[in-house]
Amino acid sequence: MNCPQSAYLHIPFCYRRCFYCDFPVVPLGDSARGDYGPGSNSIKSYLDLLYRDISLSPKGMPLATIYIGGGTPSLLSSSQVANLLDHLRSHFGFQFGAEITLEIDPASFDKVSLEGFLDAGINRLSLGAQSFDDNVLKQLGRTHSSTELLEACDWIQDNFKIGKLSSWSLDLIKDLPGQNLIAWERQLLKAISIAPPHLSIYDLSIETGTVFAWKLNRGELSLPNDELSFDISKITSQILRGAGFSRYEISNYALPGHVSRHNRVYWSGANWWGFGQGATACPWGHRFTRPRTRKFYKEWIEKEEMAGKLVSFEPTPKSQIINVEDLLIVGLRRREGVNLKMLFKGLGWTNHQLEENINALKMCWEYPLKKGWIKQNGWRFSLTDPEGMEISNQILVQMLEWWESINGCSSD
Repeated sequence: MNCPQSAYLHIPFCYRRCFYCDFPVVPLGDSARGDYGPGSNSIKSYLDLLYRDISLSPKGMPLATIYIGGGTPSLLSSSQVANLLDHLRSHFGFQFGAEITLEIDPASFDKVSLEGFLDAGINRLSLGAQSFDDNVLKQLGRTHSSTELLEACDWIQDNFKIGKLSSWSLDLIKDLPGQNLIAWERQLLKAISIAPPHLSIYDLSIETGTVFAWKLNRGELSLPNDELSFDISKITSQILRGAGFSRYEISNYALPGHVSRHNRVYWSGANWWGFGQGATACPWGHRFTRPRTRKFYKEWIEKEEMAGKLVSFEPTPKSQIINVEDLLIVGLRRREGVNLKMLFKGLGWTNHQLEENINALKMCWEYPLKKGWIKQNGWRFSLTDPEGMEISNQILVQMLEWWESINGCSSD
């Protein structure tokens, strides 16, 4: 049985909700701080719940990767981050050289608090830049300015150069309203000039219930069409490849030695702990999401404490059932793709079943295989960059339709 060796901790607090965001966050206002002032009592009471949540889980292997995400975890004070890591360490233990990542937003920290985070044990940062353009930042509902972003980048890069950080990542969003190739190229070149060793480039996703969804329904968002979106993706791949970055997952690029170890856990189908309001965990191969609101999260913890243990985190024969759909999706998102023989041999398929069913999948993928959007190397299939990755949703849908058609119906 593979015991989780990674943990995600969700900090739901933000200054305000961005216009594209549908995450389980709690806006506290632009003056919020972790240990004093507006919102501090809410943060402290939440951290108490988070400690109790962690304590409910069965103890297991020492952790190799820890990711503190949100929300805006950098609203916490450095002492609060240190205490949170201490609580996690006392429960599980940390492996030597564990990757410990903190998500941070510009304008939510200063140089002193950044150094405090590093002294607390953080060795990797993920900076939510989204854009270097002040007009775009305003359009997105972000609270920081380009000046604050560049200042934050300087502080981070200084610590990276002297070895206080093992790595750091910068996030950008593409396919934004009104975006064109020239504007996006400027964003990429600016990011490269700052020299982060890792970049996450996300497509704008319009989620139900967000401000952007409301604007789109009113005809107030002018989004790039499919042709422009493809050109943006293509130029992204070309520019970053030329700068030495490798696209190791659809949305992620890294210089050699700077792939996010924690994110690889999700994409490899491994297990992980997940703690906090709305956090998703996948121990023992069983995916479970905690309540998304504070009220129901608190009630859930109290109920589990009354039961004396966190039943949903206990390994059972049923919970070890592999979610094949998830393994197929995360496998194909990665640069190396997915080895279907290895995957399905583990499910007990015979050689005859394997050959028959993979041939059926290749029939579904006949056109993208012919166009070179999918590469086949033996039993391993992967998406090409950028063509295959740009239409990954279409290819994934075809794969899931194939899986549904043969699941439980294949003959020996």
